[in-house]
Amino acid sequence: MVVRGGRIVEVADGEVRAPGGCEPIDAGGLLALPGAIDSHVHFDTPGFTEREDFEHGTAAAAAGGVTTVIDMPCTSLPPVTSVRAMERKLAVIRPMARVDFALWGGASGNLLAGRGWREDLEGLARAGVVGFKAYLISGMETFTELGEEQLVEVLAEAARLGVPVGLHAEDPGRVRERSRELVEAGRDGWEAVALARAEPVEEEGVVMGLAALRRAQGKPPARARCALHVVHVGAAAAAARIGAARRSGQDVTAETCPHYLAFTRDDFATLGPYLKTAPVVKTAADRDGLWRALADGTLDFVATDHAPCPRAEKETGGAWGAYGGVPGVETMLPFLLSEGVFAGRMDLARLVEVTSGAAARRWGIWGRKGSLEAGKDADVVLVDPDATWVVRGEELHSKAGWTPFEGRAFRGKVMRTFVRGRQVYDAGAGVLGEPGWGEFIRR
Repeated sequence: MVVRGGRIVEVADGEVRAPGGCEPIDAGGLLALPGAIDSHVHFDTPGFTEREDFEHGTAAAAAGGVTTVIDMPCTSLPPVTSVRAMERKLAVIRPMARVDFALWGGASGNLLAGRGWREDLEGLARAGVVGFKAYLISGMETFTELGEEQLVEVLAEAARLGVPVGLHAEDPGRVRERSRELVEAGRDGWEAVALARAEPVEEEGVVMGLAALRRAQGKPPARARCALHVVHVGAAAAAARIGAARRSGQDVTAETCPHYLAFTRDDFATLGPYLKTAPVVKTAADRDGLWRALADGTLDFVATDHAPCPRAEKETGGAWGAYGGVPGVETMLPFLLSEGVFAGRMDLARLVEVTSGAAARRWGIWGRKGSLEAGKDADVVLVDPDATWVVRGEELHSKAGWTPFEGRAFRGKVMRTFVRGRQVYDAGAGVLGEPGWGEFIRR
């Protein structure tokens, strides 16, 4: 492989003759993979930076072989629901980013309460966001959920703009009714938290999203095919609904996360608050079904929903009050190598697709990212396939200092990471990428 000016200019199966002035890199014995893309991170800048910030988050990405992150709009202050908010965010995060990044725009209930929301979404689309994030259920006052009719309107408007909508799909009525009943019954343990969001909460949320997608297709101002992406799928039945909808001709994709592939609700007994997320992890049957759905293409790719917090926000003394979210960007690629490829659940080609290629195509950055081809950015990860290592939260680069994968042994270790031809991580020397090297990537 020959790299010039940050781009790949030649790839060969055999020996490549390096042009004069090139610096050769010997990667003998290592796997060369396209840089991973994590299209669902919450780096909380500007805003909730006591939990995470863009500098620490992108350092963790570099160390994990993730060369492009796509940051969510809802955990910024102000949320990225207008071009003005996006410009403010970019001014803060550009000098902090160690790897390349793209941005989601937001379609919140707060936004749709105003008259100019269509103009705001159009401005964000023109500014290059990869999609519009929306919730069927939200606990954030600054980024409230959409009703079903609002979701139809957003999907139709997004189709006109040529941008997908990303949906947090859980049935809000069922979650709130169950939660109220459990609280009134005095149940505040982890079993209650798991029950509140147990199935069929996700399956019914996906059904609601798919119904809105069908209705939006024929509704003005949609002029193109409406596109839906279901984020952080944690239930096998929800994945099956998505697969069936795609086979029927709907433009719908979906992601799952490493924690849904690794843990079940039984793990709350040992991990407690450090496993709390929304949606929650579910049964062993769900976990195994998600692996199968990922391997056969029903689920398109993996993202992390990276959303850490300080230990104090986890250890609140009660299950209901603990913060929901886990770190994940640094362990995604090693986990999928170890538990996917080396455990025989997928081959190396599928790994590349679920960590890079499929996300690059869905989010409109395939022209630069997602594969090792001439003309693409030289985003390369060198992995030692034989190295076994133990995950320690205190050694990771997130501000959190903890991980639900604490003490797990993974096979496959990221040795070097390159973003646009520049080395940003070395397993011996640590994170080398300087803040500000990361570039904003537009859809």
